[in-house]
Amino acid sequence: MALKVEHEMHARRKGRNVGVGLLLAGLIAIVFGLTVVKVLELGDARKFENFDHVARPQIIPDEGSEAASE
Repeated sequence: MALKVEHEMHARRKGRNVGVGLLLAGLIAIVFGLTVVKVLELGDARKFENFDHVARPQIIPDEGSEAASE
């Protein structure tokens, strides 16, 4: 004898929860995929830094220092 019988309403809620979970997983997969493509397309980390952020002077090679050392 079953101690607790699942009501039909709980089965519907479970189905909705599974659907929402799949939608969230799909959204996360899309964002992750776009991030991977963006990183692989740019290749060099310095290009990634300069792509949509303010460039830090520390990562930009100084052309004047190379000429001065020669």
